[in-house]
Amino acid sequence: MVVGVCSIEFYIDGAMSLKDKRMVIRSIKDRLKFKFNVSVAEVGENDNWRIAQLGITCVSNSGHHVDSMISGVINFLEKDVRIRILDYYTEQIHI
Repeated sequence: MVVGVCSIEFYIDGAMSLKDKRMVIRSIKDRLKFKFNVSVAEVGENDNWRIAQLGITCVSNSGHHVDSMISGVINFLEKDVRIRILDYYTEQIHI
């Protein structure tokens, strides 16, 4: 079993309040879950209304498949005009 983990931090361009941030985060989480079947949670920067950090995980029996899924998630987020990726970190855990 291979677990793929990604921590991604991004800037939300149009957020003027925590409510705006939550709307963007909820939309992104729902779209990632539907499109890629991954688990997504907000893991940091909870009180900053312009910066968000998400934790994304997926499980597969193939490291190649995990790499493909995480790369797809990052590419998908790079195309989202509401956000600008600041940093991300990926890792594979073989169990």
